Amino acid sequence: MDSVYVTCPEFENKRFNLRFISIEDCDDLLKVYSDKKAVPLFNSDNCGGDDFYYNTRERMKQALEYWKFEYDRKGFVRWSIIDKKDNPVIGTIELFHRESKDYFNNCGLLRLDLRSDYETKANIIDILKLIIDKTYTLFECNMIATKALPIASERIKALKELDFSPTENKLIGHDGTEYSSYYFTKR
Repeated sequence: MDSVYVTCPEFENKRFNLRFISIEDCDDLLKVYSDKKAVPLFNSDNCGGDDFYYNTRERMKQALEYWKFEYDRKGFVRWSIIDKKDNPVIGTIELFHRESKDYFNNCGLLRLDLRSDYETKANIIDILKLIIDKTYTLFECNMIATKALPIASERIKALKELDFSPTENKLIGHDGTEYSSYYFTKR
């Protein structure tokens, strides 16, 4: 698993490119993280109260610096998602290996944050297909889990098409808080 933290791989298909976040992504990502239609779909479980609504360039820059810090300490990897049509950054994917005493043990936990105009079944499938199969090896896990709230209808349709199943199992945070609305797939 260390290799993903030594050299962060890039992935691409005809429509999208995933590459490690960059401070140069700040302005494009500010459009994502200040998008009031998008933010309610983001997974902020176990994130110390951060709701991921950033409406200033300075706050977005701080988030990018923190994400780089977490990568350097092998906490998680965050990729920028680029639309190859005009090259805007339209969201991020975060992944990390999760060890726990709950159902989500030996799990690649995936967070997908997209600008609201990209929150469609087709886009989500195209983006997740870039990384799902590689996650098992990159993060040495036998399960991938991601959150999809009931209001995220396009995301739920995409996850089901990608063979993710809903679960009633709760993800238990480090402070004992229980989190729900997770979907998972196993190899």
